[in-house]
Amino acid sequence: MIDIKELVGRYVAVWNEPDAELRRKAVAELWTEDGVQILQPPREIRETAAALGLTPILEARGHEALEVRVARSYEEFIAPGEFFFRMRDNVDRLADVVKFNWEMVPTGGGEPAGVGLEILVLGEDGRIRTDYQFIEG
Repeated sequence: MIDIKELVGRYVAVWNEPDAELRRKAVAELWTEDGVQILQPPREIRETAAALGLTPILEARGHEALEVRVARSYEEFIAPGEFFFRMRDNVDRLADVVKFNWEMVPTGGGEPAGVGLEILVLGEDGRIRTDYQFIEG
C-alpha cells in the first residue's frame, strides 16, 4: 500500500529540487518509463486553437521529456528565488487515481501566484503512469 501523502510530497519536491541529478533520479522514481504528463495549455493557447477548430494538448512522455519539463519549470519559476511549490492538504485517492492541488507561493510569503490541480493515474508498481495537470489560477 502506497502512502499517497508521501508520494505527493515527493512529487511536489521534485519541482523545487535545484540539483539536476537528484531531479533525474526523482523523475525515474516517480514516473513509469513511459509515464506522461498532460498539461492543460494556457488560456491564450486554448483560445487561439479553438478559433482554428483545434484542441491543444501539451505532453511530456518518458523520463527524458519529463526531466526536461521539470527542469524548465524549475528554471523559470523556482531558480530565480521568488517562488516555491507546495501541496495543499487535500490529497485524495480512489483506486489507482490520486488528486490534489498545489500552489506556487512567493518565498517571502503572501498569496499564491499560481494554483494547479493534479490528477495522477498510478501503475501497479505505484509510480505515475499518467499525470494530468490543470492550471487553475
